[in-house]
This record gives sequence, C-alpha cells and structure tokens, in this order.
Amino acid sequence: MSPNEVTITLPNNKTIKIPTGLFINNEFVDSVDGKCFETINPATEKVITTVAEASEKDVDLAVNAAEKAFNEVWRYVNGAQRSKLLNKLADLMERDCDELAALESLDNGKAYKSAKGDHVPASIEVYRYYAGWCDKIHGKTFESQEKFSYTRHEPIGVCAAIVPWNFPLVMQAWKLAPALACGNTMVLKSSEFTPLIALKTAALIKEAGFPKGVVNVLSGYGKPTGSAMAYHMKIDKIAFTGSTVTGRYILKAASESNLKKVTLELGGKSPNIIFADADLDEAVKWAHMGIFYNHGQCCAAGSRVYVENSIYDKFIDKFKEHTKMMKIGDPFKSDTYQGPVVSKAQFDRVMSYIETGKKEGATCLMGGDRHGKEGYFIKPTIFTDVKEEMTIMKEEIFGPVVAISKFNTVEEVIEKAHMTDFGLAAAVFTKDISRAIKISNELRAGTVWVNLYNLISPYSPFGGYKQSGMGRELGKYALREYTQVKTIQINLHMTL
Repeated sequence: MSPNEVTITLPNNKTIKIPTGLFINNEFVDSVDGKCFETINPATEKVITTVAEASEKDVDLAVNAAEKAFNEVWRYVNGAQRSKLLNKLADLMERDCDELAALESLDNGKAYKSAKGDHVPASIEVYRYYAGWCDKIHGKTFESQEKFSYTRHEPIGVCAAIVPWNFPLVMQAWKLAPALACGNTMVLKSSEFTPLIALKTAALIKEAGFPKGVVNVLSGYGKPTGSAMAYHMKIDKIAFTGSTVTGRYILKAASESNLKKVTLELGGKSPNIIFADADLDEAVKWAHMGIFYNHGQCCAAGSRVYVENSIYDKFIDKFKEHTKMMKIGDPFKSDTYQGPVVSKAQFDRVMSYIETGKKEGATCLMGGDRHGKEGYFIKPTIFTDVKEEMTIMKEEIFGPVVAISKFNTVEEVIEKAHMTDFGLAAAVFTKDISRAIKISNELRAGTVWVNLYNLISPYSPFGGYKQSGMGRELGKYALREYTQVKTIQINLHMTL
C-alpha cells in the first residue's frame, strides 16, 4: 500500500482503500511542509483518518501543473476525446458507486441509502451531460461584402473550484464537468470536513486516463488554501459554493489580484408558499423534503414555509405527523432518513439558532434538542408563530429547522417572500396554473418550483438573485462561465 493511502473499515465491516495525499500532476503527494489534518465521522465523533493539508506552496505546485497541462496538452485535445474521458470517469463512478456512497456517508453523515440512490447517480448524470457538450461548443459566423467575421468560444485557462461539505460529490461534478468539457484545467479544493470523496474521485480521474495536471485536488482549509487560490495570479477563473461571507471575500480577492472571472453560489432563505387549493398531502410531502432533505444542509432549503390561513392548522397537523415518521440515526442503516449534521461547529451553530428562536417567542412545536448522546444528531425542529423580524426567519440556519407562518392574500405572501437578502429558490403550491405562473414571475429567485421542491436537473441552470450569488451552474448556461469569446475578422478585399 502507498504511504499516501489508508484502508478504512466502514460500519458495515467493508473496507475501502483511500489516498490521503494531495493530488498534483496525477500523483498523490505529501504537502510541502508535511502538515496533515484529521477528518471526523460526525455520527461517532471519532477520527476516520488524516489527510495531507495544502499550503500556499502546494497551491502554487497545483496551479503550475494545471497551467502546464493547459498550455501544452489539454487545450489541444479535441472535444470528442474530452467526451470519451468524461464518460470513462462516469463509467468508473458507476463501477465504484458503493464506495463513493459509503465515503460520503462516513465523512458527511448523510444516509447511505440517499447517497447511493440519489447523490452518486446525480453526479454521474452531470458528467455524462457535459460529455455530450464537448464537441458542440461553437461560435457564430457573420458575413458582409467587406469582411467575413466569426467567433470562437475558447477555454478560459486554469480554473479553480472551492466546493462545500453538504454535497461534496455533486458539487465537484457541477464544477469539474463543464470546466473540463470546455477545455479548461482545474485546481479543486474540497471542504476540510469532507476531503475523502474528492480524493477518491481524483483516483478515478487518474484511472480514467486524464493527462497529467488537467485536474488537481487539494485538501485544506479556507485559509491558507482557499485564500491562496482566490488571490492566485495564474488562476483565470474561480467557482465557489458556500457562505455569502466567504463569497464576498473571494470576490474581493479576485478584484485585488488579477480580476479573475468569478461565479458564486451562496446562501439562501427560500420561501415555500402553500395555497388553500393545493393538494394538501402532496404539499406536506414536498415541503417536508424541501427543508429536511440532507438534514436541512441545503442552500436551496425551503426553510420559510408560508401557508394560507384557511388550511394552516390542517397543514401543521399533517406536517407534524409526517415529521414524526422520520428515522434519525446511523447513516448506514437502511431505514435512516436523517443522519448527523456534518461537524461539531455546525451542530453548535444550529442549536444556537434553535435557542434564539425560543427566546424570541416562536413556538417550538416539535424537536428543538439533541438526538442521542453520541454524534452530531439534531431532532427535526418545527417552529410556528414565527414573525418576519425573528432571527430564525431572516438568517440561514443550514440545519433541520423550519419556520412556518400564515398568510391571507397573494400580495401579502409575495411581500413576505421578498423580506430576505437572498434569492436562490422558492416554491408555490396551487392547482391554479395561472396563479402559479404569475407568482413565479413575481418572485425574485433563481429557481421557482411549482408543486414540487428540491428537484434539480443537469439540463436546467441553477443560481441565485441578490446575495445568493452570481453566474449559473448546470445546463447550457454553465458553458458561458467556462469559456471566453474571441472575434476574428477577415478582410475579403485584401489585394494580394
């Protein structure tokens, strides 16, 4: 076994070999200064293993490898070959689906059943979608009597990605797939809470046959690793998913360094609006998924639920009963829906919001405390009688906590929906399609779901309004974020 590899025993007694070094130039290596950090199992609070920690020097090495690969190799690899490599990576992910799901459950705490049935397949689908785009990224032609002009959509160069811990495998795919499809090289930093899934993916990238330096994967913290990437003069574009505070920092760093292109997918406090004419059972089911999916650790979570007054009490009763059926516990058990939140820091943050909600006068109808004695488990928490000025209605909690309020008119609920600095997503539940379209058009959000929640497709763009970010991921729109347009003009009357 390599010195940069460990064997991990899973709770189901299966074992997985995982690289622990930094992935630079297609090799797993120690960090320059030899530093490492521990990654913790949130279900047990015990150390899983240690991985190499990247410093500014390691960022330089990774960026130099990516720059060399872009200038000498990758930009000249045709679209058909890039497509084959992306599809090969998807094939390998399908082969190792069990291991990828297990690592995400172990490192992140999400239910293994959900990871295997949802998150791994969703990631594979993204790679296959962009594999289809590789040889279809074209410009346009413009012809007149004087000149012939055409445009080329060219890769930007060295791109960087900083991915979050809540969907570590999916977020990698959202950034790596379009960047590579467009002909860019990549330096990716995983979250310090969930480094293992990125290292496993790096091993598959090497096995798939990607040239040296095309993809480089670093484990590390926001500072120094992420900061060094944001300020790096040789990184041409950076994509970030995470908090609005960090997004501001990255935008500032880009402006103070080389004006690198930036896309940001940031926080949310999404409204979920339920009208009296909605199918109540369906609305309850989707609203439940909207907030408790992935333990509430979802930027698009429907954490503000507005219910029309005439059905408010019925909705609350049904929603509470639905929540009671949720199984909390060991992520590797087949009937588990909700595992632990990702870390002690996140546990403390969510619990502090719950206490604030109670102190400010909201009714804690259900939950509100810890589940069990070991692990970072939080009972699904329902707050009612929540006023717009309360902290739990204004700030992103990022945990299994929902605030439910009532409304009487369309105008009132739209006004309430907009009482936020965010604009990532929203939802409307009604049988009146005309009203659904009208309200969807009114809502200032990047995605509006009608009679469903939290379903995201590789074919549809995703991103936010206001302080939820800038730029779009997924769909054809994402290709714009990883290409630059060149215009070429030819004089048709040049005298030879």
